[in-house]
Amino acid sequence: MNIELALYQPDIPQNTGTILRLGACMNVPVHIIHPTGFHFSHKLFRRAAMDYAHHVQMIEHDSFRKFNTWRTEQNRRLVLMSTKAKNSVYNFNFTPGDILLAGRESAGVPAEVARTCTAMVRLPMTKQVRSLNVSLASAMILGEALRQTNGFETLS
Repeated sequence: MNIELALYQPDIPQNTGTILRLGACMNVPVHIIHPTGFHFSHKLFRRAAMDYAHHVQMIEHDSFRKFNTWRTEQNRRLVLMSTKAKNSVYNFNFTPGDILLAGRESAGVPAEVARTCTAMVRLPMTKQVRSLNVSLASAMILGEALRQTNGFETLS
């Protein structure tokens, strides 16, 4: 079982497209948890995802409740990527099958969603700034998770 990405009600189609491209390049499924903050359409992803969107396994969930029910039935850990986390991503032990959850660009995730997560991790960064772009942060954390779980071995 490989690492997967999940986007909680994404706000910005360009970021969603970039993360879909990331999923295609790393052979990582991407879960989209609705509703989105934009009219959900593959056409919106073309600029950022280009033709890579056809190579990613994208799974849509009507709500967080339905996604979380599926995840729980699959016995998968949910790891929230958050600037509010105490644990650095580099001090966390990822396991195969973990799902990395990115919150909304505008608001992260609600407290009730955060409470359902197995763990929360953050990227260390200077205190003078608030956060990285969600797609850049997702790429960095996914890279560490794949490194730890030998997820790069399946890529050529």
